[in-house]
Amino acid sequence: MTIRPITTKDTGLFFEMMCRLDGETDFMLYEPGERREKTKDTSLLREKIESSVTKGDLFLIAVCDGGEPVGFISAERGRLNRVRHTAYIVVGLLTEYRGRGIGTEFFRRLDQWARSSGVTRLELTVECANEAAIKLYEKSGFKIEGTRSQSMKVNGVLTDEFYMGKIVQSGD
Repeated sequence: MTIRPITTKDTGLFFEMMCRLDGETDFMLYEPGERREKTKDTSLLREKIESSVTKGDLFLIAVCDGGEPVGFISAERGRLNRVRHTAYIVVGLLTEYRGRGIGTEFFRRLDQWARSSGVTRLELTVECANEAAIKLYEKSGFKIEGTRSQSMKVNGVLTDEFYMGKIVQSGD
């Protein structure tokens, strides 16, 4: 298993991994099949990957020995001066690769990137029912800061999310 920065060459395989991930879990934003249905081509994804490099964001993928992506973490910095010190986190990992320390390593590298990039606040949202993810985030130093009531509709049921945040100290 290798964790590395994503490149535009990964666009196609990354898109396929995301479609697979959407079908494996109810905890991602897209419903099963929705990403493929709404995405006419992968040019927007390619632009997002390019943008992550040029704008100083973090976008890592975990790839198996065959080179196929099995997970990712992205951190998008605030673009305006008053929020440039913040970054919003999105993470996903295929089911069969969970419990192998990949998520922990993603968050260790996220902290390194934040410190070296002048990012002092990391934030994310997570469905309240996603206990495994919440445990990982708390282990990584995130704290629940609030609840977004009925922010998503999952399988026809209104679902709450937690806001979670972490202040990155220079010695973390």
